[in-house]
Parts: sequence; structure tokens; C-alpha cells
Amino acid sequence: MSVMDTNPAGHCLERSDLEELEFRRSEALKQGGEAAVDRQHTAGRLTVRERIDRLADMGSFHELAQLTGAGHYDDNETLTGVTPAPYVCGTVAIDGRTIAVGGEDFTVRGGTTFSAPRRKGGQGGLVEDFAFHYRVPLVNLIDGAGGSVASIEKRRHAVLPGVHGFERSVSLLGRSPVVSAVLGTAAGGPAGRAILSHFSIMVRGKSQIFAAGPPVVRRSLGQDIDKEELGGAHVAVDMAGTIHNAADSEEGAFEQIRRFLSFMPQNVWELPPVTGCDDPVDRCEDALASLVPKNRRQAFDMRRLVRMIADRDSGFEIQPTHGKAVHTILARFGGRPTGIVANNPMFYGGAIDHKAARKQIRFMQLCDTFRIPLIFLVDVPGFMVGRHAEEHATLLEGMRVVHAAAQLTVPTTTLVIRKCYGMAGMATCNKNGVDYKMAWPSAEWGSLPIEGGVAAAFRREIAAAEDPGAKEQEIEARLRPLASPFRSAEAFAIEEIIDPRETRPILCRLVELAGTSLGHDLGPKGTFNFTP
Repeated sequence: MSVMDTNPAGHCLERSDLEELEFRRSEALKQGGEAAVDRQHTAGRLTVRERIDRLADMGSFHELAQLTGAGHYDDNETLTGVTPAPYVCGTVAIDGRTIAVGGEDFTVRGGTTFSAPRRKGGQGGLVEDFAFHYRVPLVNLIDGAGGSVASIEKRRHAVLPGVHGFERSVSLLGRSPVVSAVLGTAAGGPAGRAILSHFSIMVRGKSQIFAAGPPVVRRSLGQDIDKEELGGAHVAVDMAGTIHNAADSEEGAFEQIRRFLSFMPQNVWELPPVTGCDDPVDRCEDALASLVPKNRRQAFDMRRLVRMIADRDSGFEIQPTHGKAVHTILARFGGRPTGIVANNPMFYGGAIDHKAARKQIRFMQLCDTFRIPLIFLVDVPGFMVGRHAEEHATLLEGMRVVHAAAQLTVPTTTLVIRKCYGMAGMATCNKNGVDYKMAWPSAEWGSLPIEGGVAAAFRREIAAAEDPGAKEQEIEARLRPLASPFRSAEAFAIEEIIDPRETRPILCRLVELAGTSLGHDLGPKGTFNFTP
């Protein structure tokens, strides 16, 4: 008979059982074996366990379902080894906060799906259930292609799509922050999971994402293309906006994940975390008074404006290389997380194109879901116009921005820096709240700019004039004084004109005031309105 041992709970365990448990744990830690781990490192990538260790606070990883895998037995049914499931998950601490984390183990069958009645993660499964029921953020470390056609031979039948669906992934979006890092080649289910996130990131030159890879593209379309051309960061981040941000290394990706989560609450039942602030809330910047050029056609650096008014070094930009006509930035004012939507006059003059429209919608929905107040820094001449804009449904996408803005529930402040025209200008105002709008003295607004608007409204009068060009200039000169922001302030058509140098103190007070109302309406807002 085996020697018995008694644990603190009083249960008797055979020492052989404890030894088997330890053996199975050690087998799991070997992952796909030394050769497979070496191949991962040779490709310039970390293993999933190394990724979890680099992302998390030291020693905080508590693994779930570590023993899942395929056991190997001899003729006497004695265990000789274990191939672990190609997915590792558990809970970690990031900056002291509990986070659920999971990722494919590419060293085991390339991270393909493990055939079991229940999944550990990747598309539904245990790790998502943990995040959902315990109301904690989820980080997906994606490095796999999901299912494989080879599995049909093992099952002896095909599986209808949806058996392992995205239902939990979708419901989780309305409860807790979800972050996905694409750290290898992602296709199929893992690729879809990366997109069903509040924030996603990939590594330039090391990560790719697509609906199907080069072999499928070659067979179905006859196109010969490599995976970097098909779904590298230049395509997925810069051009398509499928993934939010890119990093130059895995370590850089982990740092961006930590930055993003630092602005987020644990779930929608909590408020975003307020941090200490050593940047005076009453700090005034003299440089703001001359930031906007006298020449109305000349651009200025809106990012510089953000840096001068937000808490120093607090800004974290989302999608900086996509939809460049608008900046979407998480920052702090007096230590309080705040979302900033700022038009970029250095790109298309700030006119909203289809890419900027989708980008703005996603950011507004993020902030609205997690009770992050919004500040609009406005310099928008309108929607992008022209043939290219119409072919890309800019009007449709632009009105989706207006639609999304009309549904905002978080406190919102509108500050018009320079131009605010047309329907694009409507997307910077929140009529559901106080509807408090401010402007710098450099601001101007209306249905259309006077230049161009006069040509349309007074077309017949101009055409009938002896000198049409002189007549157009005459009418413009007559109307321009009426467009002064001070005339609007007289009529209470704008709530406040402020000194640019006082922008930070004013915004800090408004963000602080917003915090008093945010706590009265916590909880889910219904299904997350996912708009890619």
C-alpha cells in the first residue's frame, strides 16, 4: 500500500497522487517542448508564458486549467507524458488590479483550437467566463489561427459555424474592458476575437491579422501575396483601422496595454480610477494665446494644444496612424480620466473622412460605456467632399458620427478652437446633457463657411454683377463681421467665450464636476454598440 499523507484540510492523499500532480504541472510548463520554444524565440517572439510574465506584476499569475491537455500512456495505462492544451489562461495583477488573461500557445500545434467539450479561451471559454462573472478586465494574447480543417478527420464530421460562437465575447464588451494583443499571425476565430475588443494592438513586422491567410487567398482568388502584405500593421492599423495601435516590440505592446487599462475601471459598475496629480489644475499657458494662426487657412498642431492643457505626460492616443483627420486621446485632467476628440487641421484641414468618422465613433462608444467624460476640441470645416469621399460613403459614415453623438450619456464639453461647420460640427455636441459649449475668440461657425457659402447662396446676384469676383468679395466682407463669435455670445448662441490661456483650469473644473454625476448611473447600458 502507498504511503499516505495528510494535508491541512485533513484529507488523505497518496504520495503517488501528489507526485503525478507535480509531474503533470511540470509537463504543462514545458509547453510544446524545447525545440518548439526555440523556434518561437528564433522568430523573435516570446512564448505565451513569457508574455504573461512580462505583462503582469511579478509573481501574480494564477493559472487556470493547467492540467488540460492530451495524456500519453504506456501499455499499462501509466502516464508517460502530457501535451498541454495550446492555450494558457488565468488571472494576474496589473498595477495591483486583478485582470483575466489568456493566450494561444503557438509552441503547441501552432496555437490551433484544442478539441474539448469546453474551451479554455480564444473564442468563448473559461477565461471569458471568469472576466464576465467576476467583472474584471480581460487581456487576450493572440497567436494562433483558430480551427483547422484537419480536425474534421478526427471528428468524422464537419461542425456548423456558431457551435463555439462569439456570444460571450459580445456580452463581455458591455461589462468589462477587453484588450487584445495580436502577437503572431491571427486568422479565423482569434482574428475575430481581436476585433471584438475595446482596445487592440499588434507588433510591426511580427504580427499579421486577416480573415484567411495567403494559402486560402491564393486558392480562392489566385493572388500570390505574403502574410505581411496581406495583414501586417501597415494594412491592419494604418490603412484599414482593423487594429487600433501598433508597437515596435512585444514589450512596447505590453506597455501600451498597461497604459490603456490605467484609464479604465474594472467594470461598468465602477468609476474610472482617479490618480494623484502634481500638475497644478490652475496652470495657464501663455503660448495658447498665439497657437491659432491669424491666417485661417494655416494649420496648427492640435496635439501640442492637448499636451498644454491635459495633465503633463498623461496622454495616450488611440489609433494615431489611422483616420488622421481626428485625434482620439485618453488623458487626465486633475488626475481624472477624460476622453479627448480633437480635429486635426494638419490633415485634410480637419475635414471628416470615412476613416476619421469610424474612428471617432469607436472612441465615443468606449468613453460612454466606461463613464469617461468627453472633451471635444473643435476645428472642423465639415465632412470631406468630392468624388473620392462619395465613393467611400463619407456622408453615411459622417451621419453615423452624428447618430453616435446624439446617444452619448456621459458629461461632454465642447470647446470650439477655430472652425465648426455643418453636420460634422453637430457631431461635437451632446444635446442629452447640459449642452455646454465654449469657444476661443478665434472660433467661427455656421452651416457653411462664408467662403464658398456665399458663392452658393448668392449665386444669381453674383452672376448678374458686372464684376462677379468683386461682388462675391463684397458680400463676403458684408457678412464676415456677423460671423464673429462675440455676436453669437451676445445672442446666447454660445454659452461662453474663454481666454485660451485659461483653458486648462476651466476644463479641470468641468471634469471634476462631471465626476459628481457619473456615479449615479453605473451599470450596463445594454448591448455594447460595436461599430468598427
